[in-house]
Amino acid sequence: MDGQRVDAAAFARDGVACVRGVLSRHELASAARAIDIVLAAPGPLALVASSPGDPGSFTEDFCRWGQIPEIEELARHSAVPRLAAELMATPEVRFYHDHVLVKEGGTRQRTPWHQDQPYYNVDGRGISAWIPVDPVPAEGSLELAAGTHAGPWLMPRTFMDNHAKWFPEGSLEDLPDIEGARERFPIVGWNIEPGDFVCFHMLTLHAAAGVEGPNRRRVFSVRFLGDDIRHAPRSWKTSPDFPGLAERLPAGAPMDDPLFPLLVD
Repeated sequence: MDGQRVDAAAFARDGVACVRGVLSRHELASAARAIDIVLAAPGPLALVASSPGDPGSFTEDFCRWGQIPEIEELARHSAVPRLAAELMATPEVRFYHDHVLVKEGGTRQRTPWHQDQPYYNVDGRGISAWIPVDPVPAEGSLELAAGTHAGPWLMPRTFMDNHAKWFPEGSLEDLPDIEGARERFPIVGWNIEPGDFVCFHMLTLHAAAGVEGPNRRRVFSVRFLGDDIRHAPRSWKTSPDFPGLAERLPAGAPMDDPLFPLLVD
């Protein structure tokens, strides 16, 4: 685990990597405890991202590391930030935010194709680590379109009603119909065992299926910022939102703030 290496050149080409056998049993148990705490006591940013008629449920929560020590430990002190820095080939990486995603057994709600970065308040290189604590078969796993991190930025929309509530309608190109023409896209996905995780560039197009059968899919995700990331205040509420940050960090400033601790330098 301490000697785990990654292929930065392949990541630069594809914008995605699957990293095997990184987290220990202790770290996985800690992540599972953190998810249980989040579900039992949702934070102010928590939401249910599935419809009332869905036989399952898709729950998300954000930015809990300040209240839940297990999240801070994994996000800041595991091997994950070091490997994220190696994949981005950056001498420094900052913690951006944590994100818990739980789909209960039988959840029909898909996570539609999207990029992460257009929802955020940053410009530059960032990376997401998608860390399941349950086994995830390839047919129910995260799917990614390799190479799409090269851009362009595409219109971010709400997942349930397809509403453009971030960038103004028409200001960015809409996503292609990937599901309608899957053969045209280099889609990748893997069987994931606990201890593995998927890393992807914040502009890589990705999606996730619902959950077939009774087993839930619990995922702990951490986002990291590379050394070129700069603050990009928006005139709308980003996802997640960082109230008051624009008063502390001007546009174009490095993300040098206690909310985003430096992890690798």
